[in-house]
Amino acid sequence: MASTKMSASLDGLDPLEHMSKSDTIRLRKRLVGESCKLFFRSDPLKIVRAEAQYMYDEQGRAYLDCINNVSHVGHCQPDVVAAASRQLSVLNTNNRFLHDNLVLCAQRLTDLMPEPLSVCFFVNSGSEANDLALRLARAHTGHQDVITLDHAYHGHLSSLIEISPYKFNMIPGHQQADWVHVAPCPDVYRGKFRDCDHPGEDMGALYAEEVRALCDKASARPGGGVACYIAESLQSCGGQVIPPDNYLREVFRHVRAAGGVCIADEVQVGFGRVGSHYWAFQLQGEDVVPDIVTMGKPMGNGYPVAAVITTRAVADSFRDTGVEYFNTYGGNPVSCAVANAVMQVIEDQGLRGHAKEVGDHLLERCRALQQRHALIGDVRGVGLFVGIELVTDRAARTPATAEAQHVLSRMKDESILLSSDGPDRNVLKLKPPMVFSMQNVDTFVDVLDEVLAELEDLDGDLAEPVNGHHVKTNGTNGTNGVNGHRGKATA
Repeated sequence: MASTKMSASLDGLDPLEHMSKSDTIRLRKRLVGESCKLFFRSDPLKIVRAEAQYMYDEQGRAYLDCINNVSHVGHCQPDVVAAASRQLSVLNTNNRFLHDNLVLCAQRLTDLMPEPLSVCFFVNSGSEANDLALRLARAHTGHQDVITLDHAYHGHLSSLIEISPYKFNMIPGHQQADWVHVAPCPDVYRGKFRDCDHPGEDMGALYAEEVRALCDKASARPGGGVACYIAESLQSCGGQVIPPDNYLREVFRHVRAAGGVCIADEVQVGFGRVGSHYWAFQLQGEDVVPDIVTMGKPMGNGYPVAAVITTRAVADSFRDTGVEYFNTYGGNPVSCAVANAVMQVIEDQGLRGHAKEVGDHLLERCRALQQRHALIGDVRGVGLFVGIELVTDRAARTPATAEAQHVLSRMKDESILLSSDGPDRNVLKLKPPMVFSMQNVDTFVDVLDEVLAELEDLDGDLAEPVNGHHVKTNGTNGTNGVNGHRGKATA
């Protein structure tokens, strides 16, 4: 299933990529805005090639990619590359001309959706998709107010920063708009309502009641009224949060009773990542159907393409505003060729079933690791969407933020790319390419086991920098990781 090729050859690279890493850093510092951040800022990686679930730096060193959910079906997947190249050599233009790629892509996407989701709009990014979703919701309901989740992130546009606490909470002096209402993230481990404090209760209904109260607040506001509830079906930036059973069902009921519509943001979690279903919102039950679904990142496997899918009723309300919607590159022939190829690869290679099988193995091994390391407070996930929450005290569930950052750095030393998120950045998050293999799981868990053991030997002393020399390591050549004997893939 997954590629096992580990060649470090740099043949065929663009000569510009032979610039030294120091020169690349120097030019970036001089020419690129400082607010554009890099992974591993103290020692950023220069990645010059990638294939399947592996990325390669300018020295030819391979890294196991555990976080790049953009390259959904694998980096540089041959069928996707061929589809893009073939179409680019024939035609690429805006979507005011008829083209089969667009309508076939729309047909394929709507066939994957439950009724009554049946109308497509094509855009270029998840941010554009969520911005358009807000416009659709407001046109349909005639209301302005938006209910969002704490720690949510829905995109970089001004309209989306306003509804993304993950971003606007960082802005000094930011005044939350009166039409924005923030509901608690339905995190049963460290959220407002913890499972340990509410044994046997319907946690989904408990968290959904918070949304109902906000619906009442929005409806009572002069000139207010609920336009929509928007949330990732599984919250990623909030810390790989899996909503409790019955949550979306109850939320959708409350929102619709208040005259609003329900938006499922599938930008990070759609296209089969959860394994058991194609869309993450389907985890909550066949009867849980949003009014609008947004998608992006995995849809193009790294190529800019995204979409909004909604009901005929919502689309007609948008049409009736009299304002034409036009997006120059949205749904262009190349982007739709790529999206069609991605969906075909998912089907042909059985990647949804693969995600479930490998994801189940990943969860099983991580939960076994939890029994050996007190730092692991919680392991949660579905398919290839997994979070490992680190805590310094299991009883109090105190976030282990410094420890999590230390783990990221040490895993990078061992040629494994990982990131963290959540309000305290203490949740290790895994969203690898869908070709991630059983052996990749074992490599990841075995190395994490060693890194956590090292960390526990420090007895909480993280006063030195994350890459401090007082940590006993196996060097920075990945001797126990991807480039070592355990990481070398075998057929």
